[in-house]
Amino acid sequence: MAVSIKDVAVRAGVSVGTVSNVLNRPAKVAPATRELVLAAIEELGFVRNSSAAQLRAGASRSLGLVVLDMANPFFQDVAKGVEDVATELGYAVLLCNSDEQAARENWYLQVLEEQRVRGVLITPVTAGSQRLDVLRHRGTPAVLVDRTASQADCCSVGVDDIAGGELAGAHLKSLGRKRIAYITGPLSLSQCADRLTGLRRAVGDVEVVETPALKAGFGYAAARELFDNGSAIDAVFCANDLLALGVLRAAVSTGRRVSEDVALIGYDDIEFAADAAVPLSSIRQPAIQIGRMAAQLLLQECDSPDDHAHQQVMFKPELVVRESTR
Repeated sequence: MAVSIKDVAVRAGVSVGTVSNVLNRPAKVAPATRELVLAAIEELGFVRNSSAAQLRAGASRSLGLVVLDMANPFFQDVAKGVEDVATELGYAVLLCNSDEQAARENWYLQVLEEQRVRGVLITPVTAGSQRLDVLRHRGTPAVLVDRTASQADCCSVGVDDIAGGELAGAHLKSLGRKRIAYITGPLSLSQCADRLTGLRRAVGDVEVVETPALKAGFGYAAARELFDNGSAIDAVFCANDLLALGVLRAAVSTGRRVSEDVALIGYDDIEFAADAAVPLSSIRQPAIQIGRMAAQLLLQECDSPDDHAHQQVMFKPELVVRESTR
């Protein structure tokens, strides 16, 4: 049976209020009495119920982080950045994977609100999430990650994906590639649509192949369909590196030489990009920095909601050239 605060008080010969002060306001307790209580805690093996204490105080020490795909190394790096800031300031991070499903995202938002998290960091599945608006309206701060907020009363941290698409397109154009395909996840995801907009600005018309999700298997299937149908494409830009790794596997399996026959460029510059069978050119996003900045903005809003100035932070992408486009 769990040891209660009352058990500690009885063992130390003090009131429950004194034990509470030792746990929460130790400076209010005389040193000798404090030592008695701490000895009783040690002897009985008492473990405080932080959740109950936080609920009574109205200040949770946890943050929610909702991402699209935790299997994607990009979001792993974002989570690392969030966690670095959170742990520095004494917060735990509750990680939720929506798997690009709006219903699952809504369920997680409900659970996080029930858990009374201090705030939420989220990469929404779609723009204008009503459940997220409800959460914020009820007083839980939220920051959009890898997105740009459409409203001025919400912070966001992301990357200029239109510029990223332009970088990729300009690079492929400089190589003399003229028949370019864009393999993407759902274009309902703003970053997928923005990267296509940038690509078209740089090269004009492209062949677009939309897949159900930003995963390597879908990249492989999309590329096999292109290659098996005799497509004359000479370059592929993918909406993320996982799709590009699938395209790389499809090229190898159909006897196409990556770079010589088909140039290939991804997005995110995950760790695996440099270690692929043919090292992958990519558009780099500063994922850890994105996570750190988002967490900092969220905690600033949590600590000073009346004085907080909402920001829409936009990082610049960077082209990283490797063997797949040389």
